[in-house]
Amino acid sequence: MGMKIIECPRDAMQGIKEHIPTPLKAAYLNALLGVGFDTLDFGSFVSPRAIPQMADTREVLSMLDLSETKSKLLAIVANVRGARDACQFPEIRYLGYPFSISETFQLRNTRKTIAQSLEIVKEIQDMCVSHDKELVVYLSMAFGNPYADEWSAEIVEKWAEVMAELGVGVLSLADTVGTADASSIEYLFSRLIPRFPKVEIGAHFHSNPTSRKEKLAAAYAHGCRRFDTALNGFGGCPFAKDELVGNIATESLIAFCTESQIPLSIKTSELAAAMALANEVFAYH
Repeated sequence: MGMKIIECPRDAMQGIKEHIPTPLKAAYLNALLGVGFDTLDFGSFVSPRAIPQMADTREVLSMLDLSETKSKLLAIVANVRGARDACQFPEIRYLGYPFSISETFQLRNTRKTIAQSLEIVKEIQDMCVSHDKELVVYLSMAFGNPYADEWSAEIVEKWAEVMAELGVGVLSLADTVGTADASSIEYLFSRLIPRFPKVEIGAHFHSNPTSRKEKLAAAYAHGCRRFDTALNGFGGCPFAKDELVGNIATESLIAFCTESQIPLSIKTSELAAAMALANEVFAYH
């Protein structure tokens, strides 16, 4: 499998309090659709009270030009109702659900317990099958958490097994608060990828700028070929203690691939245009 870049403007934008104008969002996403990313995490079907910035996801979707792009669309959902809404749109290929192995974080993130979230995953997976979509489950806190909840690599592996048995085709190990290091990354990917050959296992890293390359190299060396990134490293988790911790910058991943002679299908001129627009989008705060 070749390298897949999942560009995550939704993750980058959702924490911005001032509303980004809908036409500007759509223009930015249309620019990103021309770059050559495998997938665009473009929006979410969640409560507008919880994430006001994403309240215009339907309107943004109607403004996207998908006629010449190979990039697939991914939308985040937090419950069955959101999944049902997302399934109405044939343009959306993937539904993403954040499933935390930390009870505390799951309650904070979706106001559901792990047990309740598992039932939601089962329903959404069935919905995806019947609507010809794929479910991406993000295993949040996969590399540790700042709470008192029990964490171990074995717990991560247990939940990966549960998801695989449900037929979930894509798991993304989320370094939610930037605690992963090379050894934990190596350990998890070297165990999970051989054990679950039918599941695509990706990485959603949050990192400060100094440890980005170390995390990317460790995951790639142990079989990961699916990486979530965001231009300029915008976004990240509000619970991270280090304010420099954000999404891995897309340009850092591209630089890593260039240095490592890993082939990518990225159009440089379109990437430059998207980066120029990103500066306009993220001038809002």
